[in-house]
Amino acid sequence: MARAIPKNFRTITPHLTIEGASDAIKFYKKAFGAKELSRMKAVDGKRLMHAMIMIGNSVVMLNDDFPEWGSKGPKALGGSPVSIHIYVDDVDKLFKKALKAGATVAMPLADMFWGDRYGILLDPFGHRWSIATHKKDLTPVQMAKAAKAAMAEHKPPQTE
Repeated sequence: MARAIPKNFRTITPHLTIEGASDAIKFYKKAFGAKELSRMKAVDGKRLMHAMIMIGNSVVMLNDDFPEWGSKGPKALGGSPVSIHIYVDDVDKLFKKALKAGATVAMPLADMFWGDRYGILLDPFGHRWSIATHKKDLTPVQMAKAAKAAMAEHKPPQTE
């Protein structure tokens, strides 16, 4: 009997649309140590209709842009409001590895008020990746106090 949630999958699985999905797989291998699980070419023989990679213990599905079907990636849309989050044992090491592979810094690594060492990268294909190592557990009261202190230091810009 088939499993309702296939082996290696979680309840929620990111599925990325990318202009240049084959190149993105190469980047994700180099930047995040991804392992390619499968790929299926489209009828045109050029684009990927579907592919799967594994990063850590999580599957990420991806495909090329198919604008003729309404499927567009971040480059075609002018960016993405979505970030893919990765927890790792050594965020500094993975951050440097991803930068060396071609990612750019969207938010530098820093120790955050919620207990993570955290930063955000932008991959060459327009997807945002937040990367963290959890450093300390905080109670809700401790986190609220730390958040208030952090936000006091970072006031929003004044508008006219």
